[in-house]
Amino acid sequence: MINREIYVQEGFRHSKEWQKVSKHSDALFTYLKQEKITKELDLVNQPRVSSHKIQDIILRKASKLGFTDEKNGLFDKYSNSRLRPDFFLKIDDTGILIEVERGQTTQNNNDLKDFWKCHICEEAHYLFLFVPNILIQNASGKIGGTPYKTVNQHMSSFFEKNNYTNVRGLVIFGY
Repeated sequence: MINREIYVQEGFRHSKEWQKVSKHSDALFTYLKQEKITKELDLVNQPRVSSHKIQDIILRKASKLGFTDEKNGLFDKYSNSRLRPDFFLKIDDTGILIEVERGQTTQNNNDLKDFWKCHICEEAHYLFLFVPNILIQNASGKIGGTPYKTVNQHMSSFFEKNNYTNVRGLVIFGY
């Protein structure tokens, strides 16, 4: 099952900018909900499988929408300029970063790192974050967590008015 949660700062909810971002979110969500795609995601969302396998599935649609793979140069002004998103799309004066996580989504706080990357990126104010609904830790099928639920708990507070950051909108996709 594919899930999606959307967070948008109050001042951008009805903007033309958000309307464009939202269309891309809707297109990706529709793509991911296809039975064939959901089955592919389930096959690669397994222990010891890299998030790159998930990225490959998402990239098929994201590239058709104009996203570029691992865009360089977005963080050049920072000493840690080796940072780069999994995918990037420029929209008017801003853009969307896509980050795809799997096994270390919450265990290593990669969800918060991805949010921080969007926060410091001057060319993107929107983040699409792809995370597992359930994390299976080993071949026995032991469930090691519910990243989608945890990520939503982490991120929701950033969209309370007194806590706004440079991230104007966030879409969390659970696969």
